[in-house]
Amino acid sequence: MNPPNAHRPYNFSAGPAALPEEVLSQVSAEMLDWHGSGMSVMEMSHRGKEFISIAEAAEADLRELLQVPAQFRILFMQGGGLAENAIVPMNLAGRGGSGQVDMVVTGSWSSKSAAEARRYADVQIAANGANAQGHYQSLPAPQNWRLRPDAAYVHLCSNETIDGVEFQELPDLQALGSRAPLVIDFSSHVASRPVDWSRVGLAFGGAQKNIGPAGLTLVIVREDLLGHALPICPSAFDYKTVAEAHSMYNTPPTFGIYVAGLVFQWLKHFRYAGLTGLAAIEQRNIDKARLLYETLDQSALFENRVAAHCRSRMNVPFFLRGEYDTPQLNDAFLAGARERGLLQLKGHKSVGGMRASIYNAMPLEGVQALVAYLKDFEAHHG
Repeated sequence: MNPPNAHRPYNFSAGPAALPEEVLSQVSAEMLDWHGSGMSVMEMSHRGKEFISIAEAAEADLRELLQVPAQFRILFMQGGGLAENAIVPMNLAGRGGSGQVDMVVTGSWSSKSAAEARRYADVQIAANGANAQGHYQSLPAPQNWRLRPDAAYVHLCSNETIDGVEFQELPDLQALGSRAPLVIDFSSHVASRPVDWSRVGLAFGGAQKNIGPAGLTLVIVREDLLGHALPICPSAFDYKTVAEAHSMYNTPPTFGIYVAGLVFQWLKHFRYAGLTGLAAIEQRNIDKARLLYETLDQSALFENRVAAHCRSRMNVPFFLRGEYDTPQLNDAFLAGARERGLLQLKGHKSVGGMRASIYNAMPLEGVQALVAYLKDFEAHHG
């Protein structure tokens, strides 16, 4: 059911997630004939001049948006963030010969990363943010991490999609006495805020949360980290091979690259609060998150359980408080949300409750509509 003012429903899905309406409209307009080529992008050869121009523009725009330094290579790959949990250690664990990888576990996704990396490396959990009940609601202080001097790299998930925990600042490993490069899984907040590349060796992320359809994976890797793949690493997943072939070693996810490129263009020209580009989208994300968290904190019926200093701007889990937290009332909330055109608010099955993913494409008006519903629901059930 559409909301009363007849705009599209607001989609709070954690991924695949909402895309900007302007981008969807352009995709629709170009579906049968891209720029007079007589072909859909889905029908193009990935080695033809038409698609090469699309891929080159997408890469250049992403580099400009995120201010990626020249010594980093941008790779368009497949397999999603989950596959990168294996591809990263297959490329980097052999670096230096120790086979050691230090992992910081701050939620469900970094926990999966650690389990997968153990298949290829000597993994140590340098820090674990779980509380006594096994929930992830805060971040372990970097000064308390146990980092090995010979680790090939240190891995963390900079935004935990399920648990709603986000690093507001990336750790400076050198200041912590580590020579290892930092690897970040930035799947669920890529392009929502700047990246401090001076502290990062490799960043990876699935596109389906913030920049495009499922099927495309971004890898941004410093050049000195290429060429260390284990012998068991498939050639199509060897970062050096992919980089040398400009992401065309095998057929890449062409349609995903095309849509991501349109999103990058949308972001470059995005305006908000007198700002443009990434600064503008970050400010809107800050405003959206502040509005939602303030509403939850002031509520007697709902709560967010993540420590204030590490609350995610992108993924906001919330729960009914105490005696109100019943399956019946949760179901009533979700049913009422759907009637108002507020979609995909059910929490992940591993944690329950509700979750609002408010990625770049979610307008401020969508969060305002959710806040209005939260207050209305509380007035009737609180």
